[in-house]
Amino acid sequence: MANIAFIGVGNMGNPMARNLMAAGHTVTAFDISADFLARVADAGAKTAGSAAEAASGAEVVITMLPAGKHVKDVYLGGLFDALEPGKLLIDCSTIDVAAAREVHAAAAEKGFPMVDAPVSGGVGGAEAATLTFMVGGADDAVASARPLLEKMGKTIVHCGGAGNGQAAKICNNMMLGIQMASVAEAFVLAEKLGLDAQRLFDVSSTASGQCWSLTTYCPVPGPVPTSPANREYEPGFAAALMLKDMGLALAAAKDTGADVSVAEKAASLYQDYSDAGQAGKDFSGIINLIRDRAD
Repeated sequence: MANIAFIGVGNMGNPMARNLMAAGHTVTAFDISADFLARVADAGAKTAGSAAEAASGAEVVITMLPAGKHVKDVYLGGLFDALEPGKLLIDCSTIDVAAAREVHAAAAEKGFPMVDAPVSGGVGGAEAATLTFMVGGADDAVASARPLLEKMGKTIVHCGGAGNGQAAKICNNMMLGIQMASVAEAFVLAEKLGLDAQRLFDVSSTASGQCWSLTTYCPVPGPVPTSPANREYEPGFAAALMLKDMGLALAAAKDTGADVSVAEKAASLYQDYSDAGQAGKDFSGIINLIRDRAD
């Protein structure tokens, strides 16, 4: 069993750390939130006063942080000095590809194998250990990380070299953001046409309109009882996070010259929804903005 430093034990990191402990690993956690630290401590984790303190003596470091800036601050701000060369680094944050590759390069220079392993599946997937990990890094680093990732997730896909996990994540979530907006628009149109939401779901969930945003995360109450629409859009995946991921995709498209005009329109909807004070609501609540604009 491994001695793991887990840095960033928020809504996602907390259940991920708990699943590692349930598998018999020892976790030393650090987070700037005293509340999140207390929660993971209650589940059996040791706690530390800094990222470097958490990493001291660890065999593996796992990070789950908000943005590229935070990942760079942690890894490039002294964490390497707290570790013996050769220790495994796993970054599960969702960040820009350039930042991921910069940290990978710095880790390699210091003698640390590293993978970027952003996740899909939301808080529910983290709690149930059914996350999908999109992994970038060298073959040997991915092989070392896989047994730990398998304790936190169900699907682990090696997407290629450094930063390719992040590339897969932003492309996936760009599709997700677009699909949710399109599903929401379809249900609002159905309302206007007098078509019952359940009837539309019954058709589209088994026809060519089928997608995860419809069958698992339906934005109207009723057809999928576990979707956030049935609990006032309390977040499994907050609109602010979708807006962040759409922004990463748009930035990558600008850097590479890719045409993402549909994504640009979807991102503008999430921006307006967030600006309306709904950033903390689930991203599927975008249907409320679309419905209000249709009135």
